[in-house]
Amino acid sequence: MFTRRVVVSIAFALAAQAALAQAPSGRLVVYTSQPQSDAQATVDAFRRVHPGVEVSFTRDGTTQLMNKLRAEFTAGAPQADVLLIADAMTMEALKAEKRLLAYPQAPSDGFPPGAHDPDKMYFATKFITTGIVVNKAATFRPTRWADLARPEVKGQLIMPSPLYSGAAAIHMGVLTRQAGLGWPYYEQLAKNGTQSARGNGAVLEQVAGGQKLYGVLVDFMAIRAAQRGSPIEFIFPTDGVTVVTEPVAILASAKNPMAAKAFVDLLLSAEGQALAAQQGMMPARLDAVPPQGFPKLSTIQMLPAEIAAILASDERDKERFADLFGR
Repeated sequence: MFTRRVVVSIAFALAAQAALAQAPSGRLVVYTSQPQSDAQATVDAFRRVHPGVEVSFTRDGTTQLMNKLRAEFTAGAPQADVLLIADAMTMEALKAEKRLLAYPQAPSDGFPPGAHDPDKMYFATKFITTGIVVNKAATFRPTRWADLARPEVKGQLIMPSPLYSGAAAIHMGVLTRQAGLGWPYYEQLAKNGTQSARGNGAVLEQVAGGQKLYGVLVDFMAIRAAQRGSPIEFIFPTDGVTVVTEPVAILASAKNPMAAKAFVDLLLSAEGQALAAQQGMMPARLDAVPPQGFPKLSTIQMLPAEIAAILASDERDKERFADLFGR
């Protein structure tokens, strides 16, 4: 006859076997635009939680990754299970093409309203804001976006071109829809001698080197450079910053959706958000502690982004920008 202890032991053993059977396993393929070291740290963190999953990742710029993925779509053989890339516009395009898998059960509580896709197809993992960088030699300190069109800034402003930067494309899409700014604001910037650059790196180089006194730049690049002794200051405009969310999504064609969901779970968890802070990025969860040099997320005014609308007019807007600032 079974004793109570034996029955309980068998119950625990069966529960453990059931949990093991439900644990993610197999192979997970991640396509990411994270820097190589950050991508490796993210994968290592996932493997510590899910040692039964073999993870491989491909790291490249978002445009290059999408070229690779679209070639795979055309061949009928997409390889990635998960995408972790720079901007929501790319995710929105994939969503419209029905390339993404909805994940309604994702642990999305604790994030600001609008951080995630409302249909739970992609999820914010970080907030990369675009604000104003100023060389400390400048005598005028802008506090709002409109200040960059003032005479004090004439000929001294540089910004990344949306023709080359996803963050700049979203920045343009948001500000041109913002009351009091819009396309007249961009026209004023052009008349004020504003220069466009191919990316955020060129903006940082010009402002840090003193060739330009003002720039439009993503937060982490400016804050990290200032911490290394660069003579610059990053300003969060009082009328709000534009935001790139570095979203994660599961492909509808994923071969291992269980492991893919576990990967999303990790990135959205408190542990995953702490990892983002360790990597020097602003976590997307409201309760996460930001990295040194960053304000609390709750203190930043973020401008809403209508991603679907921005995507719909993206090519037209880029042509308009090129007419004003060149290619």
